[in-house]
Amino acid sequence: MLLIGKENYAALRAHGEETYPQECCGVLLGKAEDNGNHVVEIVRAGNTRTDSAHNRYHIAPQELVKIQRQGRGKGLDIVGFYHSHPDHPAQWSPTDFAEAHWLGCSYVITSVEKGAAVLTNSFLLTGTSEEDKAFQDQMVEVTA
Repeated sequence: MLLIGKENYAALRAHGEETYPQECCGVLLGKAEDNGNHVVEIVRAGNTRTDSAHNRYHIAPQELVKIQRQGRGKGLDIVGFYHSHPDHPAQWSPTDFAEAHWLGCSYVITSVEKGAAVLTNSFLLTGTSEEDKAFQDQMVEVTA
């Protein structure tokens, strides 16, 4: 399960609307708990893809390290990532899967249709290595 506060949930959906028709992306900071990944904070990231930012995203390694350090300074870990799918379903693509490497993290995708966030889904990256990784549908619970 992905536990996320309504303000963070609304913010990541708004990010997708703001960057439409390009994909947005960001990082979920929080804690991995027995009942799932608990998001405490979201951090917007820049999409460094210049070749096809309308249907791909990339977070620069330097920015990711900076976000990870910020989180650790607050006692938080990276528990996931989010991005938008402009005019495309909130379902992971083969590219999303190929570029997912953080086992145990949640990968949140928001479908943004004609500039409006429609559906947000989460997928947990399971497995023990690149060879046996898999995306598992993950329930999203928006908390007060």
